[in-house]
Amino acid sequence: MPDKSNKTTLAAIDLGSNSFHMIVANMIDGNIVVVDRIRDSVRLAAGLDDHRNITPVARERALQCLRQFGQRIQGLPDDAVSAVGTNTLRKARNSSAFLKAAHDALGYEIETITGLEEARLIYLGVAHSMAGAEGRRLVVDIGGGSTELILGEEFATLYRESLHMGCVSMSQNWFADGKLTPGSMKKARIQSMLELRPVQDYYSRMGWQTAIGASGSIKSIGKVSELMGWSDAGITAESLKKIRKAMLAAGDIKKLKLKGLSDERLPVFPGGVMVLSAVFEALNIEHMLVSDGSLREGLLYDQIDRAHHEDVRDNSIRAFSERFSVDQSHVERVRKTAMHLYDECSPVWKLDDDECSSLLGWAAEVHESGLTISHSQYQKHGAYLVEYTDLAGFTREQQQTLAALVRTHRRKFSNKFFENLPSGEGKKIRKIAILLRLAVLLHRSRRDRSFVDLRLKIGKNKLKLIFPDGWLDDHPLNKADLVAERKYLQQAGFKLRFK
Repeated sequence: MPDKSNKTTLAAIDLGSNSFHMIVANMIDGNIVVVDRIRDSVRLAAGLDDHRNITPVARERALQCLRQFGQRIQGLPDDAVSAVGTNTLRKARNSSAFLKAAHDALGYEIETITGLEEARLIYLGVAHSMAGAEGRRLVVDIGGGSTELILGEEFATLYRESLHMGCVSMSQNWFADGKLTPGSMKKARIQSMLELRPVQDYYSRMGWQTAIGASGSIKSIGKVSELMGWSDAGITAESLKKIRKAMLAAGDIKKLKLKGLSDERLPVFPGGVMVLSAVFEALNIEHMLVSDGSLREGLLYDQIDRAHHEDVRDNSIRAFSERFSVDQSHVERVRKTAMHLYDECSPVWKLDDDECSSLLGWAAEVHESGLTISHSQYQKHGAYLVEYTDLAGFTREQQQTLAALVRTHRRKFSNKFFENLPSGEGKKIRKIAILLRLAVLLHRSRRDRSFVDLRLKIGKNKLKLIFPDGWLDDHPLNKADLVAERKYLQQAGFKLRFK
């Protein structure tokens, strides 16, 4: 990750459902100083067809924006750029094909984050931009296709939710014809309240000292509230009520004239107003501050944390292991052996990057998580848990990769598990999986000792393990496992030898 001493420029890119944003900043003493912001109203969510595919027109509009972003940050190291996709890329059926083209256009990796990870990063961005707000905070972010609700204190989240409603989706559902009628506004309110119903009691019981809003919709509503003279600072329940009255009085989006409301924001403004109105009503909010920080700033501060070896993903893996009662002493032995094998093989197999090393270590720590369900085919249970549990800090693609490693750490080894991994990383992850398999196999006895004097001879698609004289004869179970493993790997086109 970026090193403060010689890599001071960072970039964060948010491929949102309504707009694409990019921030370029310098890192100074652990803080960020923004030097450039670029935004383009791509309207990706509006570019989904009836089958949830990104249309060619929307695709080209998005790629053109990313080409411009790419020109601005050209030359930055790969680990200085964080680019993520949100709700629309989570939903789109052809998101994988789009992301490949998007990578080519931007010149950097783009990953899709879950709604809960999006919520964590939003809170991190808000917390850093409003550090003076003390006590428990409720943070609300209305995006194009989802709305995130987060409770947190200082820089840590306590509870997160991502709801399936946003300014674009709500505007498409009830205001697509441009009409602002009592009927359409009532239906939008009901849909929003139904989304909020499962979570409103919990949030209300937990409580908070300060409510803070983020994102384009809330910023726009806050600007209108203040410039129209309906609020001194931020958004109030009364200012929202006056905005709704103004919408009804206009009767049509084209006739809606409010100070601070831009023509660009206008088409999705009604949907955002109705979502925020429902949040205010369901959670009994009277006043909300508006934050300049959000997802992009959260991405930048997340990069800084990782640069200082404070990776939230390590904590997520630790909590996951505890939750599913993983045998810590055993997985630590497996992890050490796996990392020894990695250190030997990485130069030849070109695995020498921090992400590969981290993935192997994390996979070793959670590979037995499926035992909490059943010993039979526990690798399948573990893979499911890893892929679908909320792991803070991980992108959706990273969880899929980690799940593939857990799924293939024993028994049948098929290349099919690596074919659909993101960005053509399948060949690399396949070799990491082989190292994990061997580490698990060598610790079959589960005794508290490590293997010594194990030497390797490494080829492109082959590996030879050289044990101390007589070791295999003294360990017949390991020898039998290696014979079986040789057959498994041979079927996948990899040659394993040992003596």
